[in-house]
Amino acid sequence: MYVSVPPLEIESRSLAIIDAEVPEPRPFTGDQWVVARRMIHTTADFDLLSHIRFHPDAIEAGKNALLAGADIVTDTRMALSGIPVRRLEPLGCRVRCLIDDPAVAKRAKSEGVTRAWAAVDEAMAHGGADIFVIGNAPTALYRLLDWMERGARPPKLIVGMPVGFVNAAESKDLLLAQDAIPYITIAGRKGGSSLAACVINALLKLAREKSGV
Repeated sequence: MYVSVPPLEIESRSLAIIDAEVPEPRPFTGDQWVVARRMIHTTADFDLLSHIRFHPDAIEAGKNALLAGADIVTDTRMALSGIPVRRLEPLGCRVRCLIDDPAVAKRAKSEGVTRAWAAVDEAMAHGGADIFVIGNAPTALYRLLDWMERGARPPKLIVGMPVGFVNAAESKDLLLAQDAIPYITIAGRKGGSSLAACVINALLKLAREKSGV
């Protein structure tokens, strides 16, 4: 039966349902639970709780980067669209996606690589980013980690959640195998741009609460 709910109450009721269906002790606590719960809210997939992985420093690194006015690079326009400018502006942050940049298309064609791979190269060639948000392309995560292995300036946080059946799980295994760069990821095949974006939105909320903005 359809139950009418006032629009302003839908989100809070949803979060309360998630809290009720994941009784304590929960797999995550504190700010990690805030982020994990947002991921469940975005997907209605409680199975994610078995696959979410946080670097020990990820939450604080993400909040501090955002409070410092982070430059965020996404791998898809979908992830870009999922991070509203109105939430970034109070902290002086910006988000961009290079996948449609003509220089990226030219690089991808000349080098025989995916545009996601070439977009990482383009970003790194111009100083990198404070936060990389990868929700679709395993090649983007592979290439970013390759840059890190070669000594490039690391981001403050990697939200690495490429989705799919070819190299998605493997790319995240490589992310999990290192501990120098804080990350938030989903082990295995699951992921997606909406999930990656919702993580940033959750961190933005936490950062604004910390700063009082």
